[in-house]
Amino acid sequence: MTRDEMIVAGLSASEPGATFSPVQLQKLFFVLDREAAKPLGGPHFNFQPYDYGPFDRALYDRIDALRDEGLVQTFNSGRYRLYSTTPAGTARGIEILGSIDPQMREYVAAVASWVRRLSFSDLVSAIYERYPDMRVNSIFRG
Repeated sequence: MTRDEMIVAGLSASEPGATFSPVQLQKLFFVLDREAAKPLGGPHFNFQPYDYGPFDRALYDRIDALRDEGLVQTFNSGRYRLYSTTPAGTARGIEILGSIDPQMREYVAAVASWVRRLSFSDLVSAIYERYPDMRVNSIFRG
């Protein structure tokens, strides 16, 4: 699986039309890259400790490229951008997910649902608890 395929699949793994905040986006692909790199053809990113945990600017660069290809869309929520797949992106993501091991497909869906379910504070705290190495440069005090 390529990095772009992983992004489209990850964004499509939750419920249809699901949107992801910046922190949810970064943490989704951090967890997938850290916990399932080999089965997903990675690692695909180089996450570094940042203000609110693991961050890789390359993820936003790929999101922008996938938006230009018509597979991802962004929305301005007023405070920050939200990210989701377009209908074409969802179809492609479902196709990609259908090509991987069923247990891995379930894992990707579970991680996508998990990051969306938690509040900003709870998500960052959970990441720091599981991956204390990502707390190093944090400004988060939640």
